[in-house]
Amino acid sequence: MNEKQRVITVFGTSRAGEQDEVFRSAEQMGVLLARSGYAVANGGYGGVMLASARGAVSVGGRVIGVTCRAFKRSPNPYLTEEIPTDALTERLATLIRLGSAYLVFAGGTGTLLELADVWEHKNKGFPGTDKPIILMGNFWQPLVQMMAQADPKSTRCIRTAETPSEALTILQQEGLR
Repeated sequence: MNEKQRVITVFGTSRAGEQDEVFRSAEQMGVLLARSGYAVANGGYGGVMLASARGAVSVGGRVIGVTCRAFKRSPNPYLTEEIPTDALTERLATLIRLGSAYLVFAGGTGTLLELADVWEHKNKGFPGTDKPIILMGNFWQPLVQMMAQADPKSTRCIRTAETPSEALTILQQEGLR
C-alpha cells in the first residue's frame, strides 16, 4: 500500500445501474481521481462502488474495497485491494479512517449512515475530522436544508459539487493534492 497516496472515500447507492446518471457520474469521478493521483476507497460491491472502482482502474488507478463478510456476496471485480471486515460498524470505521476526504453520492439508508457519521464527527470538531465532505449533486439538499433549520452551523461542514470535475477542484482547493 502506498502510504503517501491520498485516499478518497466514495459513498453511494449499491443499486445504481449503468443506465443511471449517478453511476455514470461515479465512474467519471473514479477516472478523475485516479488521473489526479488519488486512490479510491469504497464498500467494494455494486452501484456507485462498482462505478467509481471501474473508472479508477480504467486509467490504472488504485481501488481499495472495504467489504463485509455479513453480506455473503462477492466484491466487484475492479478492486486492486480488498479489506474484509466482519461487521458494518467495522467496515464504516475503516472507510472513514482510510479517507482523506469523503465524496457522497445519492444513496439509501446505508449511505445516509455513512454521511451522518462523517458529518456528525466533523460538526462536533472531533480530532481528525478536518477532512472535506463533498455531497455530489442535489440529492442530499433536502436533508441539508432540514439540518440547517435544526443546527444552522452544521452546514459549514459540507460542500456540494454538481459535477465530478467540480468535486476534484474542491479537493485541490482543500489542499489534497
